[in-house]
Amino acid sequence: MARLLIIGSLEAELGQAARIAIARGARLTQAEGVTAALTLLRAEGADLVLCDVLHDIGWLVQGMVAERIVCPIVACGRTSDAEAAVRAIRAGAKDFLPLPPEPDLIAAMLQTAAAGAEAPVHRDAAMLRLLESATTLARADASVLITGESGTGKEVLARHIHASSRRSRGAFIALNCAALPESLLESELFGHEKGAFSGAVALRRGKFEQADGGTLLLDEIGEMDPRLQAKLLRAIQEREIDRLGGAGPVKIDVRILAATNRDLAREVAAGRFREDLYFRLNVIRLRIPPLRERAADILPLAEHFAQRYAQANGLPSRDFTPDARELLLGHTWPGNVRELENAIHRAVLMAGGEVIGVDAIELSAMPARAEPATAVPVLAIPAVSVPKPGKPVAALVGRRMEDVERELILETLSHCLGNRTRAAELLGISIRTLRNKLHEYRASGLPVPPAPGTVMPEALPAG
Repeated sequence: MARLLIIGSLEAELGQAARIAIARGARLTQAEGVTAALTLLRAEGADLVLCDVLHDIGWLVQGMVAERIVCPIVACGRTSDAEAAVRAIRAGAKDFLPLPPEPDLIAAMLQTAAAGAEAPVHRDAAMLRLLESATTLARADASVLITGESGTGKEVLARHIHASSRRSRGAFIALNCAALPESLLESELFGHEKGAFSGAVALRRGKFEQADGGTLLLDEIGEMDPRLQAKLLRAIQEREIDRLGGAGPVKIDVRILAATNRDLAREVAAGRFREDLYFRLNVIRLRIPPLRERAADILPLAEHFAQRYAQANGLPSRDFTPDARELLLGHTWPGNVRELENAIHRAVLMAGGEVIGVDAIELSAMPARAEPATAVPVLAIPAVSVPKPGKPVAALVGRRMEDVERELILETLSHCLGNRTRAAELLGISIRTLRNKLHEYRASGLPVPPAPGTVMPEALPAG
C-alpha cells in the first residue's frame, strides 16, 4: 500500500486524483500547503507526493534536502499551464501529472512508489514452495533474511510476508540501504531532533518510528556502514532507537525484514559485516531462486508486465508471438525479474500491430553471474577489456584509463535505465564505489542522471 501525500485543495481535480488513489489502495494524507506538508513528511513520511503547481515546489524541495527527507514529488496542474509545469520540474519535481487525472496514470505512479506492492506472480513449483513457507513463517514475529540475486523480487516477497502477517494493518516501510550515503541513511532510519544538524529545524521521525506496529524492510543490508550496523543491532535487541540529537531512547514495535544479494556469511568472515547482527537478522532465511532456475515463471511474468505497461501507456493488451515466447524462454535472464520487466516494458512500447514479436524484444548479452557480487575498494579496469559493443580493442589504445573507466560506468548506467544497484552489480563494484564515482563526475561538470525516484542523495549536505 503506497503512502500518498497530496498538497492542495481536494475540492476540485486534485480531489479526483485522491479518490482514484484511494480506490487503488493508497493510504492518503493531505496538506493545504507546503509548510504543512513538510510537517507531515517529518512526522509520517510518504512514498509519493502530488503537489499542485500553484504551491512553491522549490521551497518544499529545498526544505526536504536540508532535512534529509527523500521522497519523489510529482507536480499537478492543467496541461494549458505549461510554464508552471516547466518551473516545477526545474525546481526539483520528478514528473508532471496533467489534470484532470488519468486513472491508469495514477495507478502507474502508485505502483512505482510502492515498488512491487502486488502479490507475487508465479507458476513454478520452486516459487510455490517458497511462498507457502513464507506465508507460514509470516505468522511469527521473528526477523527474516531474504537472499537472492539482484532483481529476483526480494521486496515483493517481503511485502507478501507483511500482508500475510498479524501486522498487515500496520505500515510496511522499505528502505534501500545502498541508495543513500551514510549521513542520510542514519537520519532516514532513526530520525532526528530539532537542531541535530544544520537544517534540522524540527523533529523528524525516521523509518523505524514510521513502521511502528508494522514491518520495516532493510533492503541491500550488506551495504550498511559498520557504525550504523552497531546502532541497528541495538535497536533490534533493545526495541528502542535514539534519534540524532535525541536526549533519550524511543520505544518501537517493529518487525525487521532484511534483504541482500550478498553472501553475508562471507562478509562476516571478511570483517565487513557484524557477526552479532548477522545472527540477529538470520533467524529465518528465505532464498529466492534466480529466474533461470524457475523457467515456468517467465511467461506468466512477461504476460503480467505486458498487461501492466499496456494499461499504463494507454495501449491495447497484446499477446506474444510463438517465436517471441521461445526467445523469452531461451534467455538466461542475468538480471532476473527486473531485466524481464524492463525488456517487456520496451517491447510494449516498440511493438507494432496486434501482437508482440521478436523484433520488439531487446535482450541483454550479459552472462549470468555465478555468485552475488562482492564489494571491492576501487574500480580497476584494464584498458583492453572494456570496449563498447562493436568497438574494436585497438580503438582504446592511447586513451587514459580514467576516460575509459568513466565511459564504461556511464554506458552501463544508461543500459540499466539509471538503476544504480544493477549497474554496480554488472560492473562488479559496490554501490558506494559507484556513487562516489558519479559524484566525482558530477563535480567535474559531466551530466550524470539522478537515481530513479530520489532527490539525488549524493548532492545532499553531509550535515
